[in-house]
Amino acid sequence: MSLKEDWQEINAEDWQGTSLWSTVAMALAALYVLAQHLLTADQWVFLLDHANLAIHEAGHPIVGIFSGRLAVYGGTLFQLLFPLLFVHHFWRQRHSLGFAAAWLWLGASVLNVARYMKDARSQQLPLVGGGEHDWTEIFSRWNLLASDTRIAGVFSLMGASICVAAVVWLWFRDRHDA
Repeated sequence: MSLKEDWQEINAEDWQGTSLWSTVAMALAALYVLAQHLLTADQWVFLLDHANLAIHEAGHPIVGIFSGRLAVYGGTLFQLLFPLLFVHHFWRQRHSLGFAAAWLWLGASVLNVARYMKDARSQQLPLVGGGEHDWTEIFSRWNLLASDTRIAGVFSLMGASICVAAVVWLWFRDRHDA
């Protein structure tokens, strides 16, 4: 399937309709997520990031079942994979608002991972159980620890872009449905 066919499928007529109000609500949610992550000292969205933390922590032992060496990657892997599963689900259901909300969740998760990456050298964030800092370990393995803040900056830009793209896509769906 070509990129053009993929785009046409995502924008096909069979998607559930949207409304201006759902688009406005999504835009406000995205603004809140972005403001919390980019403009506050805590960089934390209370309910969303607590859920992400639980998913993150569950990923370590689950991946650890298969490989102790790879367990350090399990938290971030699960934190990013979980919203992607919802993206896929809502895409298959052609549920416009759910699809956009899942992308917003993914963007927020990427922003949260960026926050964790940025902390790899300074290690100021409180860790669950006081254990090892995942990204200190990961960046050390890859000899990238000195680049933690630059890599985190790229991830922050990606996360913010995903959040904005979710709202823009929903707005285009709304305009298409109108």
